[in-house]
Amino acid sequence: MIDLSGTQHVIQFGWFRITIANLVMVALVVVVFFVAVAAPFPRARLADPDTDPEIEDRGGGWTGSVRRWARHQFPWSRLLPSSEPAYVASWTYTFGVATLASLGVIVISGIVLAAAGPGWRHTSSVGRFTDATHLWSVQLFFFFMILHLIAQFVQASWRGRRGLTWVVGVVALFASTITALTGYVSQQNFEAQWIATQAKDGLNAGGVGAFLNLLDTQQVLTVHVVVLPLAVAIVVAIHILLVRRRGVCPPIGEEASEPQEVAA
Repeated sequence: MIDLSGTQHVIQFGWFRITIANLVMVALVVVVFFVAVAAPFPRARLADPDTDPEIEDRGGGWTGSVRRWARHQFPWSRLLPSSEPAYVASWTYTFGVATLASLGVIVISGIVLAAAGPGWRHTSSVGRFTDATHLWSVQLFFFFMILHLIAQFVQASWRGRRGLTWVVGVVALFASTITALTGYVSQQNFEAQWIATQAKDGLNAGGVGAFLNLLDTQQVLTVHVVVLPLAVAIVVAIHILLVRRRGVCPPIGEEASEPQEVAA
């Protein structure tokens, strides 16, 4: 378990000031991103596409209409594809999956922490381990999310009527940042208290200080455990559904080529 209230090593160049831990994280983001972009796309054998016909039913009132609309917009062959284009096997396209995997660890460890109570993570070795797992899974979540965002921006992944997918992804980043802030100030240490007093000024300047008081630990913890995770889950689910509907955006210049597929 890392003591976030301890002394941090800081590098400062004039007005620029950054901790060594954050500098290492930024360097890793840059290195992994350029390695992923520079890596060649793998070649793979063709796979048989899923050609099962969709069975169209009729009737059922408004529920039947909604069911037919959902099946038309999100058929099973898109929601659970048996094959993907060959370029998806590139490392560049794994950042989104890694982000989802980190989010899964965050949710599981967060549920354990919420069920055991805030005092358990300070008094039990298992609680401290779970708390550390929750903390570092958040670091990995933002690490891979930033890589995913940079990769999709460089590849102009809003092409092919995917603009809404891009916008929802940016909203997911914003919602995740607010969720992380409320979790950070809920740690009940001196650094969290200091950050809460500074962040409340920013919220007051933004006009939301009357709705969220970062100095109220119970309110912040409730918002962090209940409200914001639900919002993040909904936005991420919408983002995934949009990706499944429009498909994975091909690399620039690959749109006109014949799409090869690999088994999923």
